[in-house]
Amino acid sequence: MLSDTCLVLGGAASGKSAFAENLVERQDAPLVYIASAQAWDAEMRAKIDTHVARRGPRWRTVEAPLDAAAELARLVPGEICLFDCATMWLSNHLLAENDLEAEQARLLAAIRDCAARLVIVSNEVGFGIVPDNALARRFREAQGRLNIVLAREAGLVVQVIAGLPQVLKGELP
Repeated sequence: MLSDTCLVLGGAASGKSAFAENLVERQDAPLVYIASAQAWDAEMRAKIDTHVARRGPRWRTVEAPLDAAAELARLVPGEICLFDCATMWLSNHLLAENDLEAEQARLLAAIRDCAARLVIVSNEVGFGIVPDNALARRFREAQGRLNIVLAREAGLVVQVIAGLPQVLKGELP
């Protein structure tokens, strides 16, 4: 178990990213943000810009839509990193038709070896109905498996619903 790792789960627009940012900003440490989102259209660009503005200049942002593992390996002791989010990272690999098992194994190894404290944001996708197409079902299954492993490994797991954090495992600092 990785006691220096926190997993923040929640649905879309649940407040999970804002909660995770607040959790990280309370720490007296250099702040790193590993961003997995890609701006494919104006709406996504606006969402990314809103997140960057909300974080402010204290954060060092690294864009890593596919290679979060390499960025995690570059972190040093004393830093605290927010990886937002595992869901977009997984979607990027799925759409690129990469080997999801191999990429997940690579990411998990990087998380285990990470020298910095780490907060990972991920979407909980298990509350909805069974998707009507194969790609969406494949994504939902892969995301569920990834979340299970991340939650098992993390020392702290928090689910955010309507902006309200619920601790599922561990204790908030």
